[in-house]
Amino acid sequence: MSNDPGLRRLALGTLLGAFPGAQAPAWAVDLVAEGMAGHLLFGYNIVDRDQVAALTAGLHAARDGVLIAIDEEGGDVTRLAHRLGSPYPGNAALGALGDPAITRRVYRTIGAELDQLGLNLNLAPTVDVNTADDNPIIGTRSFGADPQLVAAHTAAAVLGLQSARVAACAKHFPGHGATLADSHLELPTVDISVDELRGRELPPFAAAVEAGAKSIMSAHIRVPTLTGDAPATFSKAVLVDLLRTELGFTGVVVTDALEMLGAARYAGSTQAGAVLALAAGADLLCIGADVDEKLTLACVDEIVTAVQDGRLPLARLEEAVARVQALSDWTRQGDRTDREEPGLGYPAALSAVRVEGSVDRSSAPLIVQLESESSIAAGRVPWGLGPHVNGTEQIRVVAEQAAPDELRTRAGIRPIVVVGRNVHRLPGARNLVDALAATHPVTVVEMGWPSSWRPTGARAFITTWGASHANGRAAAETLGLAA
Repeated sequence: MSNDPGLRRLALGTLLGAFPGAQAPAWAVDLVAEGMAGHLLFGYNIVDRDQVAALTAGLHAARDGVLIAIDEEGGDVTRLAHRLGSPYPGNAALGALGDPAITRRVYRTIGAELDQLGLNLNLAPTVDVNTADDNPIIGTRSFGADPQLVAAHTAAAVLGLQSARVAACAKHFPGHGATLADSHLELPTVDISVDELRGRELPPFAAAVEAGAKSIMSAHIRVPTLTGDAPATFSKAVLVDLLRTELGFTGVVVTDALEMLGAARYAGSTQAGAVLALAAGADLLCIGADVDEKLTLACVDEIVTAVQDGRLPLARLEEAVARVQALSDWTRQGDRTDREEPGLGYPAALSAVRVEGSVDRSSAPLIVQLESESSIAAGRVPWGLGPHVNGTEQIRVVAEQAAPDELRTRAGIRPIVVVGRNVHRLPGARNLVDALAATHPVTVVEMGWPSSWRPTGARAFITTWGASHANGRAAAETLGLAA
């Protein structure tokens, strides 16, 4: 442990930690009191509103100005509503709806809720342009595939959140939307020219800067023309030359979680990544989800040692801390606007639904939900038509293990509704849907990111652009099955 208290406090001032459980352990509170920038809350920290308010109050009492962050994107990525699903449509649905004013109102309401619960930094919105249908980590978290549409909704989301004095964090710079790999598990590559990057990936980030976004998150992706073999999080060409010099960003650069393998495997360890990120121009270091006192202190010690041995200039560390402090100061200044609209999410989700074909509402169907893995970013959150339908029979199957004949027999004379997320890429799903559609009226409800695939013979194809609680209710209403 460092014996230089001044350096130790500076190092702490760059760290966004985490801890397990519904109460902050003593070490997490003590480090905040000592000067740690703050903590990030995950679903495992959330029980109910009263508990969250008490948790954040304890951290604020430890030091005025502590940053308490959360990933509350709405849609598929929610922490506050991880037990039931978010009451708000996510970005893909908002983009499909196409009204930035509604996007601003939704994010304004999310911000109001966070503010009431003592949270002041939202690691949202995701502003990646999702140009890869099979993107495993962005998908419905994106406003869409058109850079200008994404840019318009990005600005609206930033303005909405920050009207509640909750700092927005546009992510994942310089753009994670074209990747076919998950940076939690490996280092994805976006092999495009800088001009292509400027034309497709950067307009939403430029819009976030113009809208006054207080923070921007770096991506653990490799863009060889800029970063060589390194992730963007460790690239001065990305964080300084592109983001600060070219786009004019003056706020806080937040890293994506340094424990993610897209960063940690390159750096060798989470704590080594902390030093590389700071040296490249990052200011606030998100350690990750699986964090304890030992890992947090290891990051502190590595940063202090790096300053002492010359790997990290003291002036760079001081600059990072000053930016984080300015963000902290902003969260405590100015008036909050009175803008919460708690019922807004459901009609917005319904308006975003797109129907191709004709929905048969003449008889109750058999609902077949296709099991799918959740992304690491979203975690395990309930999804589907679940509680939204009026007693209609629902079953869950694994597409490649399901027997079409058994499902036909079970359905009898009833039509079949197949519900899935990213149906086009679930093993066995296309063949299963086509087989069912050969003998029964079939409607497919796509609750993930739709591709160009449409099933042969299906009567209707419904796109909800997300799988949140709000999207599920919207699907049930569209089918005429709402409870």
